[in-house]
Amino acid sequence: MKASSAQPSSSALARAWRTWIVGALLPVYLFTTFVGTLARVDGDSMDPTLHSGDVLVLLKYPRWQRAWGLGGAYPRRGDLLVFKAPADSPYAYETVWGVRHRPYNIKRVVALAGDSVAVQDGRVTVNGRALTEAYASEGFVQDQPAQRVPPASVWVLGDNRRLGESLDSRAYGPVPLRDVAGPADLRLWPQPGVVRR
Repeated sequence: MKASSAQPSSSALARAWRTWIVGALLPVYLFTTFVGTLARVDGDSMDPTLHSGDVLVLLKYPRWQRAWGLGGAYPRRGDLLVFKAPADSPYAYETVWGVRHRPYNIKRVVALAGDSVAVQDGRVTVNGRALTEAYASEGFVQDQPAQRVPPASVWVLGDNRRLGESLDSRAYGPVPLRDVAGPADLRLWPQPGVVRR
């Protein structure tokens, strides 16, 4: 009798494992890894476009499409990208509760691979043409000589151009696409909608 009562119990455990792990957790893992997830803004570097506490939809599938050679326009100028600062930058790491890690950032793509980007007279120029940036705050932007964005990289800026408010490509240079999680152009909260480009 003891042997027969143990059998249904292990079978029930196997059924529960299949139901919860394979049936519930695996699809969630696959969705958040390959399709999309949520991202929360922390800080003021994207002010006035985004504010600390805003919740965005981070799309991961464009990154995988590119990695698998399936095409698609990714990334695009004007996209808001979630990424990690280049690993060789002194700004790439922070320590929280004694643990050193590379946090994610969100900034705007202003130049793509092959573009020449510069800051002249306080204005960002790409391929010799000044950008019209209605989304950017007013503030001092230090001039920088033209530089070419290397292959498989992007040049990013925070929309908050006040001095010292945004650590971006002006500080750590181009961001390799391997460090990019994906675009986050859709705000979920507090004002749902497409973030202006």
